[in-house]
Amino acid sequence: MTITQTTLSPLTSSALDHPVLRHAFFTRAGGVSEGIYRGLNGGLGSHDNPAHIAENRRRMASYFDRDAGDLLSLYQIHSSDVVIVDQAWSVEDRPRADAMVTNTAGVVLAIGTADCGPVLFADPDALVIGAAHAGWKGALTGILEATINAMESLGANRHRIAACVGPMISQASYEVDAVFRDRFLDQAADHAQFFGSGVRDGKFQFDLPAYIRNRLTQAGLTRVDDLALCTYQDDERFYSFRRTTHRGEPDYGRLFSAISLHP
Repeated sequence: MTITQTTLSPLTSSALDHPVLRHAFFTRAGGVSEGIYRGLNGGLGSHDNPAHIAENRRRMASYFDRDAGDLLSLYQIHSSDVVIVDQAWSVEDRPRADAMVTNTAGVVLAIGTADCGPVLFADPDALVIGAAHAGWKGALTGILEATINAMESLGANRHRIAACVGPMISQASYEVDAVFRDRFLDQAADHAQFFGSGVRDGKFQFDLPAYIRNRLTQAGLTRVDDLALCTYQDDERFYSFRRTTHRGEPDYGRLFSAISLHP
């Protein structure tokens, strides 16, 4: 297979700009996948050509000056489970969880998303980093707080932790029903602030980015950045599960957001 080298165009955050860190919110740019997966699809759970996925993952790892085996991803299950990473694992042995934290230099923590919220964390003073997959279910059940707690178990301090919320589905594109809304109101009445009136009767527009930012600040983080980019509305740069569903396409690619401690 002949692969033409192209250029990655990851997004970054000033909140995570530090000499000991490297991070990236990768877009579709710079990948070799074709068709509905066009671009930098790193999703092992997609039905894309495995050789294309492997090359895309190699390119993402290369951005961090690491080998493909150092790019660690999870079998994500929309849980509040966090893994503490002290060494690399094979893709076949990846843990079932939705966040990772580490104080080990060289490993790259990579989260896959396609509308859910990728959140990267760092306490550079303690040399502790984290990455979380925060869909509505994980955010509601505590994946963000669990990630912060796990970082503190490695020596981080939540008042020093910076976090950045990457591209995800925006409120304007996230229509939900009353049953969905009630899950949040059952946990706390003030969660009503994250639901706007829907375009259709009986529907609501859920603000997942604002909900995630609120959970982070309520957990004690004082430096929370948000790239404020919608995956659904930008087909050129981002994959989107909901957009794929609305188009009747059979599958979708996964965006990757990653962070590492530079050796």
